[in-house]
Amino acid sequence: MATFTKSLTAVSIFLILMSWSVSASAQNLKSGAGEGTGLNLNFDGDKVGGLAKGLLAAETAGAKKPAAWQVVADSKSPSKPNVFGITKNENFGHTFNLAVATGSNLKDLELSVKVKAVAGKEDQGGGPIWRAQDENNYYIARWNPLEDNFRVYVVIEGRRKQLKSAKIKLDAKKWHAIRVVMQGEKIECSLNGRVLLMVSDKTFKNSGMVGLWVKADGLTLFDDLVAAPAK
Repeated sequence: MATFTKSLTAVSIFLILMSWSVSASAQNLKSGAGEGTGLNLNFDGDKVGGLAKGLLAAETAGAKKPAAWQVVADSKSPSKPNVFGITKNENFGHTFNLAVATGSNLKDLELSVKVKAVAGKEDQGGGPIWRAQDENNYYIARWNPLEDNFRVYVVIEGRRKQLKSAKIKLDAKKWHAIRVVMQGEKIECSLNGRVLLMVSDKTFKNSGMVGLWVKADGLTLFDDLVAAPAK
């Protein structure tokens, strides 16, 4: 009986420590900017091979195999000479790879980014996140060429919930533009200038950070990440 009690106590302590660890991790990724602060990143002034200035790499449901986010030289990019994205990735399943601008803090916003899917056996493509409270709570609009769809989700405590989906087939070898407008509870998502997703959601009512998102093992490049208060 004593052995069982000791084992139970050990398990309880372990669970408490794990819970504290998850909470502490979530608290580490917070906006340091005043509400209404946007950003405009084209990565052209950043050092190739390093992390883009203003972005912090993070994960949702990480598997202790952080993806490598790097600035990459690309002479065919939408705005030359550099882009930013994941160049090495061994993740899988429901691990979401993030690059978050902790210096941003927007509620009603206009957000845009250009995306190019490079590779990935399990997942490809990606998109922007917004109203991010931390690495486990945010909205995401993403394009996936493996599934031929464009979707908007809300991620709550690390779990993803689909809000809307549209079927669309695009050339994965080309750059594509994602644009998001959110005002109050209304979300409008466009792909290459065409509005494909319109939905209302009131999960996150406060301002939050913006950033980039890639699922599982995807290798994806991004350019021209722009976010500003909605007009």
